[in-house]
Amino acid sequence: MVKIDKQLHWVKTDDNMRIVFDQYKAGHTKVVIIAHGYFNSKGSVLLQELGKSLIDEYDVIIMDFRGHGSSKGLFFWTTKEYLDLTAVLQFAKKEYEKIGVIGFSLGAATSIITAVKTDLIDSLIPVSGPTDFDKIDFRFWEIDVENDILYNFGDGKIGKGVRPGPFWLEKQKPINIVDKIEVPTFFIHGSADWLIKPWHAKELYRKTKAKKRLAIIEKGPHAEYLIRKNKKETVELIKEWFKETL
Repeated sequence: MVKIDKQLHWVKTDDNMRIVFDQYKAGHTKVVIIAHGYFNSKGSVLLQELGKSLIDEYDVIIMDFRGHGSSKGLFFWTTKEYLDLTAVLQFAKKEYEKIGVIGFSLGAATSIITAVKTDLIDSLIPVSGPTDFDKIDFRFWEIDVENDILYNFGDGKIGKGVRPGPFWLEKQKPINIVDKIEVPTFFIHGSADWLIKPWHAKELYRKTKAKKRLAIIEKGPHAEYLIRKNKKETVELIKEWFKETL
């Protein structure tokens, strides 16, 4: 069994925001950073499960974006969050030879933006990421009652919450910059995602010029819920990709 040393850290961003993350050290030379989506945090049960699934091969960092969990400030809807991920990446770069990033939903959008703005990521997996914040396919009549409502009355409520900031600020659109990514990128999306439809992943994949892959998981739900409903398939895909590209 791998011996795990869990450490709590914080870093300051370029705009002086305190960002908190958990580092799970198992003595590896490579690390995977897990970047949550809206209303989640490093305390999310499903993201914790994902981290445990990867610890045999990689150290793991699970972070809180601003406005979530233990990090300070308000959430700026992908406008400033690349500063948060960049600060965590700069910390990781001092300790590890290679860094992989898994971003979920708006965390996927932020991961794409960060991959374009920095050279700190070696391999990227955006999960359920949008092409454009303004084109998110919110359809209340299609809401995933089991995952988004019932589950969140139980274990799913752990690590949930957000302190929202202004959402009207201009945002970078992943679809307009994804062609500038230079690192291997693997888009994962659920075919039954009610919030961000699979066409987003297909369009992002189509415009990506770097080494790339696309997986649409049959009957898969949104973002981190893939770890709940399609865990085996999703984790295997993630491990295969990082084995090939990290």
